[in-house]
Order: sequence, then structure tokens, then C-alpha cells
Amino acid sequence: MSLGRDFRRLWIAFTVSAFGSAVGLGALPLVAVLALDSSTFQVSMLAALSAVAGAALALPMGDFIEQRRKRPVMIASDLVRFAALVSVPVAAAFGVLTYAHLCVAGVFQAAGTIAFQSASGAHLKALVPAEGRAEANSRFEQTNWVSLSVGPALGGVLVGLVGATVTLAVDAVSFLGSALGIRRIQQPEPEPVKREGKRDITAGWRYILRHRGLRILFWNSQLFGGPVMMTSPLLTVFMLRDLGLSAWSYGVFLGISCIGGVIGARMAPRLTRKYGLHWMLLVFGVLRAPWLLLFPLAPHGWAGFVLLTVAETGLLVGAGAFNPSFATYRMEVTEDGFMARVVGSWSISSRCVQPAFMALGGVLATLVGMRGALWVAGICCTLSAVLLPWRSGRCLTAPRLLRGTRHGTSPHWSKGHDEPTSRPSLQHAEAPHRAPARDGAEPSDTA
Repeated sequence: MSLGRDFRRLWIAFTVSAFGSAVGLGALPLVAVLALDSSTFQVSMLAALSAVAGAALALPMGDFIEQRRKRPVMIASDLVRFAALVSVPVAAAFGVLTYAHLCVAGVFQAAGTIAFQSASGAHLKALVPAEGRAEANSRFEQTNWVSLSVGPALGGVLVGLVGATVTLAVDAVSFLGSALGIRRIQQPEPEPVKREGKRDITAGWRYILRHRGLRILFWNSQLFGGPVMMTSPLLTVFMLRDLGLSAWSYGVFLGISCIGGVIGARMAPRLTRKYGLHWMLLVFGVLRAPWLLLFPLAPHGWAGFVLLTVAETGLLVGAGAFNPSFATYRMEVTEDGFMARVVGSWSISSRCVQPAFMALGGVLATLVGMRGALWVAGICCTLSAVLLPWRSGRCLTAPRLLRGTRHGTSPHWSKGHDEPTSRPSLQHAEAPHRAPARDGAEPSDTA
């Protein structure tokens, strides 16, 4: 399916950013360890502070982004992330790099990512017609998994050859390339929907929680994404210490399993056309859920490696198919005047829930052992299959517009209704992406 020249420009920009980020994945904590000799606690705090403080900084942005054209916001977000990351190798070159500098860079990178995601969903919705959105989201998803299958390995080679700070610079330059690519898009953007009334930073969450379909998928994404992210730091220790595997086996494990994400994303448009979004969300919402239960069963040695790889690949096939289907559904049922705030609220929630699960994993591993912690993650992840729109496809339809409700204004919640009573003017998770740290329950930085 041809989606036009401007979508191709957007896709190329996304590809540059995705591969750069995959190559630079984990470079910031590596700089902390290799250049500053930071402690384990400091490295952990760097990740936690970046996620939570970045989310707090991005919290009031949703309403601002909603009132602006989305393309300039995306370009500005890319430039902020470029400046934040490139400042690290520059400071290191002049011998003035500090741990506080790394924390500030991490916070601005996280805030820029949330702002980009908030604007990009609304931008893609206006750029691509409704019949092409499943295909567009699938292409982004495939690109993301391909980049994650090869990027971290290339990044590891670069770290060994030129150091972590130069590798971080590659990631920074990729954001500059993305901004330049987005700048080349020619299709005029629609006028942003003007808000009436006071600013409301909770509007995105209220919209989600009042819409039956979005509400149940929101809780599903947190209960799935949290446990998956919880296993990320545990798996490294589990494979190297408990299973007695070599360090390089972890990179092979990631590279092979990410192919599952490519396969799932590639299947998604054809299956969606044949069976519909409701079927996709139910079937792949279930198929992606139970695989973590195999992790604690892994035996010592290469048999354990094979079992972990099969389990992770199965999980990512399901996630790769579910992600674009979910992104398409959320795009279809969210009113234009709330798109940025809904995506932003979702992203902020995920970036707070997932570090909490990762911290819980460390506590559980200390209390009940590594396999015990993995059992908890597997059970929680499997339970996410309960939180799917099982009752019917009715909750997968757009909300109805109340007479007198103006497009883009805060929806009026009708007494007795489970969803916003406003209809979207149809013109974009969420599962985490496994890389050395699975990047959130958002669909990739869908531009």
C-alpha cells in the first residue's frame, strides 16, 4: 500500500532516529560507569531520575502541544534531545563532565521523548488517511524491531572501538537527522483545535478512564509492560550467573528475539484487514501474555538459552502484532482535540509504572531469589490477558458526540455513560520493546 511521499519522508526520519537510538542504547549509563566511575546506586538513580523527572517535566506540555501545530513540536523535541545528548561528549572532551550533567541530560532526553510521542500520534493521524493507519503503524513497528535487532550489537562494537561518549554522539546526531527529515514534509497541517476553558493537565487521563475501550487497554498495558520491564535487569544477571552463559550470549539472545517483533508487525496489516481490530487486540493480547512463565523454568547452560530465546521471541511476535493494532485503535477513537494529551498521559504513566516494577523486581530477587522474582513477573504478565475488551466490540467504537459539545473542547461526561460522549473527527504501547532495557509500553516513537 502506497502512503504517499510525505509519509515516506516521515518514515525515513523515524528510521534514522530509531537506528541511532538503538546504537546508543545504554550509552548514558555506560558513560556514567566508564567515564565517571559511578557506583551501582548512582547508575540506578540516573535511570530512575531520568524517567520520573522527565515525566514530571512533560506533564504540563500536553495542553500546550494540543494547541500547536504538531510538526514544529516534533522538530523542537528532536532538537532538545540532540542538544541534551551531544552536550555529554562535548563536556567529556573538555574534561568538565559530571554526574549531575548526566542526570540533567537524561531528564531532558526523557521529556523530549514524551513531547515527541504526544505530538507524533496526532501528526500521523492527520497525515495518513484512516484506511492506511494500520499499515503506517506496522511499518514503524517493523523498523523499530529491525533497529533493535542490530543496533545494540553495533553500539557494543562502537563502545569498544571509540568509547561510550562517541557512541552517545551517534544517538544525538540521529535526532538531528530526524528533525531535518520531518522538516522536509510538505503537506500542510490542519489548524490545531483550540481549547475553550481552563487548562487541565488531567484531561488526557480523564479521557482514557471515561472511555471503556481505552480504559481497559490502559490497565492492560501497565500490567503487561511493568512485568516485562521488571525482567530486563534481572535477565542479565540470571543468564550470566544462574545459567552460566557467556556475556556475548545476551546480545545474541536480544538480536534473535527481536526478529519476532518484525514478524509480528509484518503480519499485522494483513490480519487486521481480514479479521478486524477487535480480533487482533484479543488474540495477540492473549498470545503475548504467558511467555514470561517460561523464564524461571530455564535450566543451566545452553538449554536455558534456547528456552529463553524461544519464550522471548514468542512474546515479541505477539507484541509486534498487538502494538500497531493498538496504536491504530487509539488513533481512531481519540478525538483530535485530545490526541496529544491522551498519548502524553499514557506515556507518562508507563514511564512511572515501569521503573516501579523494575525496583520491585530487585527487591523480590533479594527476598525470594531470582527465579521467584521471575515467577512473579510471569504471573502478573499473564494476568494482563484478563484486561482485554472481552465483552464485545462495542467498546472499540468511537464515542458519540453530545449535542452542543464543540469539537476540541473538554468532553462532558454524561451521567451513566462509561466513555466520553464526544465523537472524534476521524482524519496513532502499547507494549514494551525489549532492548537491554525494554523501551516502555508505548509503541515506538511513532512519528
